Amino acid sequence: MNYNNKSFKTVSNSDNGEVSGETIFDYKQEGNVLSGYYSGGGVTKGNLIGTVDEKGTIKMRYCHINTKGEIKTGKCISKPSQAANGKIRLHELWQWTSGDFSKGESIIEEV
Repeated sequence: MNYNNKSFKTVSNSDNGEVSGETIFDYKQEGNVLSGYYSGGGVTKGNLIGTVDEKGTIKMRYCHINTKGEIKTGKCISKPSQAANGKIRLHELWQWTSGDFSKGESIIEEV
């Protein structure tokens, strides 16, 4: 699985998350290294970095500035599936590594 030049939009997120349906993620991939930028909704600007394994699972770290001006950080594991429309869907288990250290789940889908 290669995520290079793919964009994703949030489909669902836990209540303690800050991304929403207005948040867009733009990914780049070189070999097994993934990087990305995201913004929209509760996020002013965000960055992520991670690795992709042979099954397309992403292990990443992320940081962003939210619309309140706070810097937030976290970690995430994203597992791919194929949506009914043929697009890539990523099922994410994440945890804040700042603030309350709470966990959550989200789904993002290729646009």
